[in-house]
Amino acid sequence: MTEKPRPAFSQPVVLLLAGSTSDLDLVLDCRETLDALGIPNTIRIVSAHRTPEAAAECASGAEKDGFQVLIAFAGLAAQLAGMAAAHSRLPVIGVPRAVGPLQGVDAALASLQMPTGTPVAVVAIDGARNAALLAARILGVAQPELRERLSQLAERERARYASDKVEAEIKERERVRQHRKPK
Repeated sequence: MTEKPRPAFSQPVVLLLAGSTSDLDLVLDCRETLDALGIPNTIRIVSAHRTPEAAAECASGAEKDGFQVLIAFAGLAAQLAGMAAAHSRLPVIGVPRAVGPLQGVDAALASLQMPTGTPVAVVAIDGARNAALLAARILGVAQPELRERLSQLAERERARYASDKVEAEIKERERVRQHRKPK
């Protein structure tokens, strides 16, 4: 996205919860997408295990603080999204992190297997951009201008796959491969 759209919201509406500072690069990827769509957001570092009281307070007060969607990033046991869903009635999106011996499969399953009554929407492992886009779709239900921005983004994505662009990419890659081959 080239120009930053005018925000449709007067205050941050998406709360990005990171279980650790080691999650920040992925959180910032998510934030970039939200910012490009004009969706104000806030980042908080809270851990379901190391700072459980702060995490619960953050999730339970999110609606009162004006947030409309929570996105939780966590690896390994990935309890942050489930904890947030247990303490809030706002939509919660879990982003499992590709860390540890199972490279995020454990985190994905922890977020996917929530009990009835405590739903968490889960995107792909390290799926920060999709988490931002899902939050935008949720918010877009009541925001026609946001739905329009999402449509424009989808059109730009589709344009990348126009046959002339794909053919040019194929030719360029073939050219690069030819230069790499030993003579």
